[in-house]
Amino acid sequence: MKEPYDLHHDAWGRLVLIDADGERHVGVEPVHAFPVTDPDHWLSICDGQGHEVALVEDLASLPPRIRQVLEEDVAQRELLPVILRIVAVSAETDPSQWTVETDRGRTCFLVNGEDDVRRMGPHRRLVVDAHGMRYLIPDTRALDAASRRVLDRYV
Repeated sequence: MKEPYDLHHDAWGRLVLIDADGERHVGVEPVHAFPVTDPDHWLSICDGQGHEVALVEDLASLPPRIRQVLEEDVAQRELLPVILRIVAVSAETDPSQWTVETDRGRTCFLVNGEDDVRRMGPHRRLVVDAHGMRYLIPDTRALDAASRRVLDRYV
């Protein structure tokens, strides 16, 4: 049985999808669709203009070689530091500068407003900085009391 498409990296490291009609889509990007809490399902492969050229309903259904290419590409693109502690927030007005300790070290970033601190379940939060970089808090109960108080202002 012929695969519906082929996927590989070219000599410049760009992800290339060749669809069932033989058309080459250079520089495609895999993007997780919703829900983001289910990373093995609903992966959209979009071209440089953001148009979907393929949709993967279930990664397990792909041939192993194509699945590996997709998983490696997603892992490189989806840097998601985990916030371990909120050290300081500059002000209660927007935008505010956050200083946090993550699993990758200490960093500072701007948060534009309360909409950028998102609930992803009862105790899971996603913080999106002014540049679109995402930070995960997998369980707010694991944070110290001061960090939890900061979060209470936002969600």
